[in-house]
Amino acid sequence: MILPLHDRLRAHLGRLLAQLYSLDAQTTPAVPLEYPPTRELGDLGTPVAFELARRLRKAPRAIAQAIAGAFGALEGVARVAAAPNGYLNFFLERRGFLLDRLLPDTSRRPPATAAKAIVEHTAINPNKAAHIGHLRNSTLGDTLVRVLRFRGVPVEVQNYIDDTGVQVADVVVGFRVLEQKTLDQIRELAGSTRFDYYCWDLYARVTEWYEQDTARLTHRAETLHAIEHGGTDAADAAAFIADRIVRCHLQTMARMNVDYDLLSWEGDILRLQFWAQAFEVLKASGAVYLQTEGRLAGCWVMPIQDEPEAHSPKPEARSEPADEEDQAEEREKVIVRSNGVVTYVGKDIAYQFWKLGLLGRDFQYRVFAGRPEGPLWATCSSGGETDHPAFGGAAYVYNVIDVRQSYLQKLLKQALIASGHPEAAERSHHFSYEMVALSHATARELGYAPPAGSEDATRPFVEVSGRKGLGVKADDLLDTLVRNAGREVASRNPELGEAERERIAQMIGIAAVRYFLIKFSRTKIIAFDLEEALSFEGESGPYIQYAVVRANNIFQKLWQRDGLNEAGVVASLANVPAAELEGGNGGHELWQLVLDASRLDEVVEQVVRSLEFSVLAKYAFSLAQAFNAFYHRSPILNEERDDVRRWRAAAVIYLRDQLTRALDLMGIGVPPRM
Repeated sequence: MILPLHDRLRAHLGRLLAQLYSLDAQTTPAVPLEYPPTRELGDLGTPVAFELARRLRKAPRAIAQAIAGAFGALEGVARVAAAPNGYLNFFLERRGFLLDRLLPDTSRRPPATAAKAIVEHTAINPNKAAHIGHLRNSTLGDTLVRVLRFRGVPVEVQNYIDDTGVQVADVVVGFRVLEQKTLDQIRELAGSTRFDYYCWDLYARVTEWYEQDTARLTHRAETLHAIEHGGTDAADAAAFIADRIVRCHLQTMARMNVDYDLLSWEGDILRLQFWAQAFEVLKASGAVYLQTEGRLAGCWVMPIQDEPEAHSPKPEARSEPADEEDQAEEREKVIVRSNGVVTYVGKDIAYQFWKLGLLGRDFQYRVFAGRPEGPLWATCSSGGETDHPAFGGAAYVYNVIDVRQSYLQKLLKQALIASGHPEAAERSHHFSYEMVALSHATARELGYAPPAGSEDATRPFVEVSGRKGLGVKADDLLDTLVRNAGREVASRNPELGEAERERIAQMIGIAAVRYFLIKFSRTKIIAFDLEEALSFEGESGPYIQYAVVRANNIFQKLWQRDGLNEAGVVASLANVPAAELEGGNGGHELWQLVLDASRLDEVVEQVVRSLEFSVLAKYAFSLAQAFNAFYHRSPILNEERDDVRRWRAAAVIYLRDQLTRALDLMGIGVPPRM
């Protein structure tokens, strides 16, 4: 990693500038560090002399020369040079740089902060199977968790379960009204069929049934009331359906290497009167008020400080169907309806207050499922465990929710500011992202192609709709990727047994989908394409996996041929001439690989600042490309010069390890072969 060296260099230059030019902490300029375009010019550079030139009224070149002359010694820096244009360039001590990074337990920076962050992601309505759009949410959320933990941030991962919303109510209506099933019959069905798939189709049927006669929406309203108050057959059916669907979702997400610490159930927010507590705070601060006239008369509303960017259709997650009150909103947002029902915005406000430790109340907690790494916890309203981790009360909150919720996420921050917590609003982050569609080729392969000649067939991609039952179920997509990957693995490795081939195909399939979902900017609508995602040659997860597998194969062969393992390679380098690393053999390609590989922590810092994971994806891809080019030009096994062979092997060990870490940050494992 290179950021510790950056920190030492900046600190050294800061002290030096203060001494040379009698500067104090306020007047000492920041020291930006850059990478010169070629290694002949240096490994790191800074234009700080240009900043000083304006103050000191001296030429940048003269200032750079003075700094270089007074620089002295700094661990890790071999020499300093002032460029004719005024840049100050640093040449690193290459042997020590690589050997230090090959030592154990030096791959991570020290913890950046002890303050806990909460990342809430996934939040699939527990009424049907997960779809491809949910995979983008969970992939982005899980990658955020991984990069924060990489930086030393303690992270609590939450998955919000909307078990009291209209989506669950509609499935209950489907079972009880359309199919006339009792709770026992629903339980029996759940044990004999793929329940999340069955509910997917049932939900689409209910939606169509409502559209045929809007008077039927009274069944939804009655069911919602029953669920919220509990103690009825409808409420019991809703609780069973939600529980069973959530367990299906967890199995799907486990395939994606996605995990959670806590499942937060909306029903517990209501039963424990979290909203009542938050409501009193909002009323006392004037953040909400009772509207007494117009179409919103009788509603508690929040005045909207900023004009919403767009009134896009609300997402399925944590959403409700439009009604007259929604349509009447212009400068006010309904928080409590005229019939006393809290909107989902109100519940989200209470939940956000709890996440930040501002509510003054807490859930009870139960073990939802056992796992080898420890229990998965869930909230509950009563009968909770006394010995449980401390949840909530975070310093920072990241809500991973699609871009259509931007307006509502702004309302959460507005509520925090209005209630006297502007600093908490600053620590609340909406991690937004755009939708996922399908390429036409993928839609055809998965059986979702629009009819020829239709308007949908003329669009650049195929849109999906979970409400209408149109779209790719997440498990269907993963099954197709794994099946296609398995054929490729079998053709390359015909000697593999079925179980091993399946295991490798699973790893490749997950790499394909996870990398595809983060390699594009999160502000971009993406059209998922099976062939592009699974390519072993293009910008894909499998391509990067293959680079690591190729590097591992080098060391397997080195051991088989010479009896030399990786530890032996590293141990032998102390007294081996390093001309290959230091450019003495006519080029800097090997050192460039090492320097590029060391920048992983720098890339992670950029990712966390920008919340843009495409930067990490492209970094890993470019590193894999550089290794593959080096592999073909600079052999290791067939290199006759022993010192060259050993330094090349050492550099590849480090690059391989850094690529493996980059893949792990994206939730991607490395198969034993491909």
